[in-house]
Amino acid sequence: MSNLKTAVKKELAPKVKDIDQKGEYPKAFMHRIGEIGGFGQTVPSQYGGSNQGIKKAIQVIETISEECVNTGFITWCQIACAWYIQNSNNQNLQQILLREVANGEKLAGTGLSNPMKHFADIEKISLSAEPKSGGYVINGMLPWVSNLGPGHYFAVVAQITNSDQYLMAIVSDEFKNLSLRANAKFIGLEGSGTYSCIFKDVFVPKDFILAAPCQDYIPRIKPGFILSQVGMGLGLINSCINLMKRSNKQLGHVNYFLDDQVEELELELEKARKKTYFLADEIENQQDNLQDWFLREVIETRLLGSELSLRAANATMLYAGARAYIYGNPIERKLREAYFIAIVTPALKHLKKMLSKL
Repeated sequence: MSNLKTAVKKELAPKVKDIDQKGEYPKAFMHRIGEIGGFGQTVPSQYGGSNQGIKKAIQVIETISEECVNTGFITWCQIACAWYIQNSNNQNLQQILLREVANGEKLAGTGLSNPMKHFADIEKISLSAEPKSGGYVINGMLPWVSNLGPGHYFAVVAQITNSDQYLMAIVSDEFKNLSLRANAKFIGLEGSGTYSCIFKDVFVPKDFILAAPCQDYIPRIKPGFILSQVGMGLGLINSCINLMKRSNKQLGHVNYFLDDQVEELELELEKARKKTYFLADEIENQQDNLQDWFLREVIETRLLGSELSLRAANATMLYAGARAYIYGNPIERKLREAYFIAIVTPALKHLKKMLSKL
């Protein structure tokens, strides 16, 4: 972790303004994270990982997000894709790709926003898959898949035609008839390599199928998918607390009257961190026999990460006052980042809908 902290300080911190304001994708830094083992925390050693578990992966995301949530988010995307591959029964895919994703040689995204919302009855599935000899032909369009670029890989879920079953696969823009389009400009996270993905008769060979059907596979990856996102919130909240302390050096005498105080947020952050780490240590015991109580705890913790991020970023703005309202100030970036944490799938409202079902 010390190597990661050094890399964040020396290689990421000088680039944050360009990432945020110019939409620069931090490709060199992403490869650097892979070199020092930042993506392989959950990956078995035979595939080039350190096999230390989800907690260590969360700590990597947390450390990077404290400096830049954009980069913390795409780090989560990379770790999530590795998580999908390592939990598949497709040994060919593990042999072909997992090592390269774990060491950052190949960069990878996660296209599960649409299917996660679909399975929660929020929107329709966007992709269809027709069985063909040796694989499937996929059609449709996915909006806004992140950590993409030429030669990157990403996961997709498609409904198998004429059935109620789904498949999950790994694909790339290098597959014939799969194209990427950058058709939106965002108020934050512009450096996240986010594209729309258009599938026009894209053939996906069986070697790239994670699971088909995937009704048992998705519950196995779901807790890790959701819980690892909390790392973004933990990092952001900690950075907000540090900015609040800096503001208090001049304005503490008046900030004293605001609702959210530094000491209170520090205590709530520590509680959230301990709960997150506890659940992370428990994930392996739950993967093959997921209990409702565990999924509920994971969802509640992810929800807490969103709500506490919004509180901390809001307090940071109020603590700093007018200075935070200057374009390019890191404090206003924290506010935009906090809203992203509350909106990215599963969004705050999505999480509450899931809890209502449980």
